[in-house]
Amino acid sequence: MKSIAIYCGSSLGNDPKIVSDAIELGKVLAKENITVVYGGAKIGIMGTVADATLDNGGEVIGVIPEFLKHKEIAHTNLTELHTTQTMVERKMKMIELSEGFIALPGGFGTMEELFEVMTALQLAQIPHPVAILNSNGYYDELIALMKTMMQKELLKEKNFDMLIIESDVSTLLERMKNFVPLATPKWLKN
Repeated sequence: MKSIAIYCGSSLGNDPKIVSDAIELGKVLAKENITVVYGGAKIGIMGTVADATLDNGGEVIGVIPEFLKHKEIAHTNLTELHTTQTMVERKMKMIELSEGFIALPGGFGTMEELFEVMTALQLAQIPHPVAILNSNGYYDELIALMKTMMQKELLKEKNFDMLIIESDVSTLLERMKNFVPLATPKWLKN
């Protein structure tokens, strides 16, 4: 993997463990020479990951819609900054530039991005690993919901198992490097 999209909050929240995990992730990605692709802001968890990566000699590509440049305060010291017109264009550009995806804690936007790439993986539209960094148990309830979805037979276990979930940065990246996507389901083939 040469690049990983990071999905996360544009605010810092109130849990210092989440911030320290974001810093650790940025440091490790820089050390591994993996380019960070993210939402382009200099604030919140987004800015924390970007700064930690840049401070440790890594490359960071930001993708931000024009209308959010001032609200999210675009980061001006990135390796590259792409400006889009819409949120949809932002998400598509981030997917295009990435060979893996990690969700850190965040809000609705982070959830949408996570489930969009997870659905694309499930439908064999992307072959890249999708992961959750479960900082301080942030995603425990979401994981429990996904298990309920399986129990109710609305989510296949093999699709849930494609999602990499770890609370340790190094373990998460190791699993991502070893990821092998499922074969394309027969019903999706031409």
